[in-house]
Amino acid sequence: MTGFGARLQPDGGTVFSLWAPSAPDVTLCIESPSPRQLLMEGAADGWFVLQLPDAEAGTRYKFRIGDGAPVPDPASRYNPLDVHGPSEVVDPQGYAWRHPDWRGRPWHEAVIYELHVGAFTPEGSYAAAARQLAALAELGITAIQLMPLSDMPGTRNWGYDGVLPFAPDAAYGTPDELKAFVDTAHGLGMMVLLDVVYNHFGPEGNYLHVYCPEFFNPRHQTPWGSAINFDGEHHGPVRQFFIENVLYWTEEFRFDGLRFDAVHQIRDDSSRHILQEIADRLREGPGARRHVHMVLENEFNQAGPLARDTHGEPRCATAQWNDDLHHCAHVWLTGETDGYYEDYAAQPVADLARALAQGFVYQGQATPRHGGHRGESSGHLPPTAFVSFLQNHDHIGNRALGQRIGALTDAARLDALYACLLLSPHIPMLFMGEEFAASTPFLYFCDFHGELAEAVSTGRRNEFAPFKAFADPAARAAIPDPNAAETFAASKLDWTEAAASPHRERMALVRELLSLRREHLVPRLAHATGGARFTSNGAVIHIQWPLADGATWEMVANLGTTAAPAAVPRKARTIYACGEQTLAEDAMTLGPNAVRVTLNQPNP
Repeated sequence: MTGFGARLQPDGGTVFSLWAPSAPDVTLCIESPSPRQLLMEGAADGWFVLQLPDAEAGTRYKFRIGDGAPVPDPASRYNPLDVHGPSEVVDPQGYAWRHPDWRGRPWHEAVIYELHVGAFTPEGSYAAAARQLAALAELGITAIQLMPLSDMPGTRNWGYDGVLPFAPDAAYGTPDELKAFVDTAHGLGMMVLLDVVYNHFGPEGNYLHVYCPEFFNPRHQTPWGSAINFDGEHHGPVRQFFIENVLYWTEEFRFDGLRFDAVHQIRDDSSRHILQEIADRLREGPGARRHVHMVLENEFNQAGPLARDTHGEPRCATAQWNDDLHHCAHVWLTGETDGYYEDYAAQPVADLARALAQGFVYQGQATPRHGGHRGESSGHLPPTAFVSFLQNHDHIGNRALGQRIGALTDAARLDALYACLLLSPHIPMLFMGEEFAASTPFLYFCDFHGELAEAVSTGRRNEFAPFKAFADPAARAAIPDPNAAETFAASKLDWTEAAASPHRERMALVRELLSLRREHLVPRLAHATGGARFTSNGAVIHIQWPLADGATWEMVANLGTTAAPAAVPRKARTIYACGEQTLAEDAMTLGPNAVRVTLNQPNP
């Protein structure tokens, strides 16, 4: 089977391949070190192939389809001059791994830290980010999740506008510097996950629409236009393209897993959905030798992709981002009910209890916002099937001014919810800087030009017109321009904050909670099952999670502003307690923002 991209050969030279079934002919245009143009040979099923015995790593090239302008390789491994420039041949064996025996970590040990390489450090590079990893490992982070790296237009972008899925963006460094980042994390005992986007290509620099319409299926429409063709005519090579991409990141770069963006927009009516095929190939490939994980973002709250087999192992995905928990927690913390928060306005505390116990809040109910039914029953799933968080890039950056949650609520209330999050059996995730209550915003930023830039800037401001705070055109005009360099600069973390109050106090709390999690909860999560029980009474929630060894992990919290009676936990060892608490034999009173976590172990 012909593979995508330029591939160095063991005996020298490079094989160049392009799939373009509608193309009359394809010319390989070598730009350096020795400029020349060579007609490629047509092969079966729409492939064009050419082997050059003297093409080595560092060779820069493009493809010209018919008499059109030369375009980059859609499977380029590196585009050092950005998405419109030439692709460069890369030696996949050129990096010498320092920790070749790394076998990953089981999923139940994951504590995830999401970061944007460009905004994480002042330098905004793979190398600079690697220098921060030791401090995160010491804090208790066990998994880094990188926002998308596929080459995107310009030098600053969230990553969801990528157009070259195999090319790590040159704005952050070279492919070998990315490998060094992963290697450094592995040496510190941390996994590295990568966010990938398989539901669309970005609006600038994607030439596939021009010369390879077979990559898209107009029968399925998405917010970005015709869907990627996973099930229509000529779908075979398209599926191959993305499967190769999955294996490329997990084998050549040794990522420990992938987070799949907005899978509800991956349209596939095949008998075996592309996500299931990817899961199978991961298990048969790198997953047969080490721990490799597959995390979904799925607005539809589908429980099927998270199903476990008789041994408790994932049939498809390892886990899913739990937006429901974030949304109801945000409503309770801030009182905001605009936009998607409307669906959680009626009973946010009860919803939070349900989310902590069962994962999804919406498990088939009608939503107030749209009226349609959303979600599937999830109470049977293990708690580790849910990645839960109080912040992520979306829910900060989708705000007009990019404020973090600490700017919107009282610190004591937020500390109580951090205890609920980090000491729940869910897989917790923090967004970069959250560990020290960073005050810097995380704004939506990009680097488009011309009409596209103007359309994005105008569209961004118009998007907030329905919100009360931005009904006034003057208020919308104050929303930062996504294309402005200063918008990106404002989003960079200020690491000097971490040592000052109140930032160091938040860091101390996170460190304490993660230490308790690591010592008391993680050893009992490996084979945890569903079936948690929960109640809510006013602002008081009570959750009991069954753990693998017959133990019960119990949490009681008063998230309100006045003292309230609460159920007495069964006779058990107290793992964590904060806030004012009065505990008698048959009664307990919790003060505002008080949390109590206990462990009942029948046979300690």
